[in-house]
Amino acid sequence: MTKDAARARLVATGFERDLEVERFEPPQPGPGQVLMQIEACGVCYRDLIDRRGGFPFLQLPITPGHEAAGRVVAVGAGVTSLEVGARVGTMHRDSCGDCAACRRGDTSLCVGAAWVFGILADGGYATHLLSPARALYPLPDALPVAHAAVMHCTFGTAYRDLVTLGRLSAGERVAITGANGGVGSAGVQIAKRLGAEVVAVVRDARHEPRLRALGADHVVVDAGGSFHKSAVLASRRADLVLDATGSSTFNASLRSLGVGGRVVVVGNIVPEQASLNLGLVITSGLTIVGGSGATPTEMAALLALHAARPFDVPIDAELPLDRADEAQRRLLRGGGFGRIVLRPSVDG
Repeated sequence: MTKDAARARLVATGFERDLEVERFEPPQPGPGQVLMQIEACGVCYRDLIDRRGGFPFLQLPITPGHEAAGRVVAVGAGVTSLEVGARVGTMHRDSCGDCAACRRGDTSLCVGAAWVFGILADGGYATHLLSPARALYPLPDALPVAHAAVMHCTFGTAYRDLVTLGRLSAGERVAITGANGGVGSAGVQIAKRLGAEVVAVVRDARHEPRLRALGADHVVVDAGGSFHKSAVLASRRADLVLDATGSSTFNASLRSLGVGGRVVVVGNIVPEQASLNLGLVITSGLTIVGGSGATPTEMAALLALHAARPFDVPIDAELPLDRADEAQRRLLRGGGFGRIVLRPSVDG
């Protein structure tokens, strides 16, 4: 089962040195853990932040990746929620089950989580992944491999940030920055599915046809962070903004909001800090919320939505594991639509 096990390794921060693919012997799961054989793993922009050294507590060397899907092949002592053969996907991290956030079911805000894929523990750029059972959620067998891998980090994040944190209501106007990315394109579909009027914001006009096909009512093309001045948003401000980009769009996101508007910030693709006009926030009664990944309960609700009416899951490319470094550099160049996915079983 493990003679061909392989993983990509980040051995130093930065892009001067390539990711290295090596053979390894997968560990046996300990108490509360499972070993999964990976079908696919998404390549997320957070992986690039990790590689740049954006988290000072990053453990090196490490296997990147936090968007894996696969099958359980071994379970450790005490695991009763999963069995061998179960199809599962990774959350961003585990949860302790005991803190106040966990007790109220908000496991994404667990203060005791210590197993963070790609930062504190080896992630999904591999053929096999060791994981706490609490860091996984069940996936339906019918979900295509590439879609299964990215469902939590893209659609799950967008669902939590729009519905749970953003308190989206039917009839509201929602603006989404970075709408061509994984979270952004998922957000367009979820917001439209839930009855919102959707304004998709992108830097490149070539993404407009695809976004309209996904359900965007308006597409604003803006490369300079001034989309709040567009005729679309000047005529009617947004009730809610999902900012999937970060500091380069944050000021315009705030200025796109009407009185009492909310912005949920989940993007952080550039290292510069954002400025904040407190006067605008106060006088307009704005709410700013930090986004986060979905809980298992939110994933169940999302997957039910998908089963009733399947989402379009944009996949930019599927590459074999030995091209993991190429996948990250391709994402770094930008311009793609949707996720790049690594497939350990794919050659070439």
